[in-house]
Amino acid sequence: MAAELPTVRWGIIATGLISSWFVKDLMVERTDKRANHIIKAVGSSSQQKGTEFVQKHLSAASPIPVIYGSYEEVYNDPNVDVVYIGTPHAFHKQNCLDAIKHGKHVLCEKAFTINSAEAREVFEAAKEKGVFVMEAMWTRFFPLTRKLLTLLHSEKVIGDVRRVFCDFAMDQKIASLGPESRLKNPALGAGSLLDIGIYSLTWALLCLDTGLGEQAEKPKIAAMQTLIDEIDTTSSALLLYPGRQGVVTCSTLVKGRSPFCRIEGSEGSIEIEGFTSCPQAFTIHKGDNDTKKYEFEKPGMGFFWEADAVALDITAGKTQDNIMPWSETVRVLEIMDEIRRQGGAKFPQDAA
Repeated sequence: MAAELPTVRWGIIATGLISSWFVKDLMVERTDKRANHIIKAVGSSSQQKGTEFVQKHLSAASPIPVIYGSYEEVYNDPNVDVVYIGTPHAFHKQNCLDAIKHGKHVLCEKAFTINSAEAREVFEAAKEKGVFVMEAMWTRFFPLTRKLLTLLHSEKVIGDVRRVFCDFAMDQKIASLGPESRLKNPALGAGSLLDIGIYSLTWALLCLDTGLGEQAEKPKIAAMQTLIDEIDTTSSALLLYPGRQGVVTCSTLVKGRSPFCRIEGSEGSIEIEGFTSCPQAFTIHKGDNDTKKYEFEKPGMGFFWEADAVALDITAGKTQDNIMPWSETVRVLEIMDEIRRQGGAKFPQDAA
């Protein structure tokens, strides 16, 4: 059966924490896999960093990927079909454009770019080149997420959705970080909103509306942010739809709790447990003694589900994914642009 699955060859751009999670997940043996993934190349800012990354996270890979001391060499490697970009937000636009120029397909970490204008520029380049590009919003591809949305919107298990509350809070010890940290430097896209608030916003959008991108309703936005040293440490936003609303919050100053999301409907409610980016279970409440809990097994962290989707799309000759199309990436960034406009967080790239 495995031989019949599509196979894609990956090039990894950057060797930080998120890239380590991604490659380890591609190595996981699992029964539900829908594609074969081969890591052919790793590109880092130096040969030494790349070597250390491979020794630590890919020593069991067969064959061992080629290690490059630059990203450009990955883009030029003819044995690489698709690149995974795990650099800080501020570099995503240029990394994507460079990969696209070389005809590579792209899976780029969230937030896809600093703002919606940058995203449009990337997608225009991808359209001209005819390559596949997707934002790596892995949470949308979890079986838990897909099952929840079916119960919520198709089966209307809690009736009509009226309110959604979602929070993502992590104490990132911001005060102790140096000015060049990606969590502290505005030029690198620092702040709570792009780093973790995007997850709170994503859950609210998915639960309040069945449409994606251009087919989705446009909510009114009311937002506030707390700024320390020019970056947003706390962001809060109201999404106002006719007859329903979402309350979206995030913070890098305190640690949040689970359940992280509550969905309230005309006939009950749902609570989602785990981390906002990595859900573990949800419980449907339809009365004092009427509850049902859904739990989901996952052998690794869960990055492989989005990787499978990329492989299937590329094999099918698609340039966009149905779950995370280009217009949905732009929509989320437009909302975050508006939250920052009202809240006050600015990046140097906004003036470009």
